[in-house]
Amino acid sequence: MKTTLLGLLLAAAPVVAQAQTPAPFTIKGQLGKVAPRSKVYLFGTGRLDSAEVKNGAFVLKGTVTEPKQVLVQLLQNGNRRRLRTGQADRITFYLEPGVISLTSPDSLGNAALAGTPLNTDFQQLQTLLKPGQDQLKALYATYRATPKEQRTPEFQAKSDAQEEALDKIVNQQYATFIRTHPGSMVSLDAVKSMGGAVPNYAEVAPLFALLAPAVQNSPAGQRYAAELAILKTVSVGAVAPDFTLPTPEGKPVALSSLRGQFVLVDFWASWCGPCREENPNVVKAYNAFKGRNFTVLGVSLDESNAREKWLKAIATDQLPWTQVSGLNGWKGEAATRYHIQAIPQNFLIDPSGKIVAVNLRGAALQTTLAQLLK
Repeated sequence: MKTTLLGLLLAAAPVVAQAQTPAPFTIKGQLGKVAPRSKVYLFGTGRLDSAEVKNGAFVLKGTVTEPKQVLVQLLQNGNRRRLRTGQADRITFYLEPGVISLTSPDSLGNAALAGTPLNTDFQQLQTLLKPGQDQLKALYATYRATPKEQRTPEFQAKSDAQEEALDKIVNQQYATFIRTHPGSMVSLDAVKSMGGAVPNYAEVAPLFALLAPAVQNSPAGQRYAAELAILKTVSVGAVAPDFTLPTPEGKPVALSSLRGQFVLVDFWASWCGPCREENPNVVKAYNAFKGRNFTVLGVSLDESNAREKWLKAIATDQLPWTQVSGLNGWKGEAATRYHIQAIPQNFLIDPSGKIVAVNLRGAALQTTLAQLLK
């Protein structure tokens, strides 16, 4: 359960700007009972389009330069507050040239998609993913309903194991779809979704390579390819990018100055709940292995106006290792070089400076250190 910043990662080919000719699209909707003064809003095109719903029917028209995922939200009775809070009835689909129909006897979220090839593929993917995703939703609901005082280490370990097992099931379904639909743009988005905010290069790069040349060379494919190269520079086996950041006292510390020992570069922030929940596990590992050629370098993504909160979090969580930060948030030197899009995130670096593991959580951190520090 991670705190994320919107964005995805990875690269292999330079991004080439391609002029695309706008092509017309039409979205036709037919819903069941809809209250007066209801409207639908289209998000994801670069501008906010809307249309009135009359007798359950609506039409949205425009042009699109390349296929993309979009969101349509239904607001009944003109209640724009639900639009701002994200509580409106909604549906996600692919916007592409042609006529797209959305039909439902009740809510927009239950509408059947028809009319264009990508939406046919998209529905097939959703059907494939549904069993695993439903189980994940149920697991998250149980986790959120459990009071914090009852989230014991045993409960957390069990929840994490269940989440990991279900993630594997969902990812297997993504991979199956990608292999059977290499020529679909939906498969490119499946690779991105499978990777999430913290992709595993070893998993997603081979799947990206399976995509048809037309998909890889599309503008979206080139953008994702351009991010793959960045991810490769911080994947297992790569030499860890160096950086220099100050401690709270202002002393500059270079990652390279810690060569000769195992270093866990731990990205976190005082405001990040999952990071603070993970800190006791890192403390436990640090205390167990600090005398065996191992240390931790904490890198905070706090902002300049949160310096005191950063220092308080270090003291409250009793973090004894070196802490550094430029207090530039997500735009800091280290966060940029390691392409950090979610926290907590960590990189285990060996004495020669190579990355040997990424994103070790809970017991996995101690198990890995025990294997390496014999």
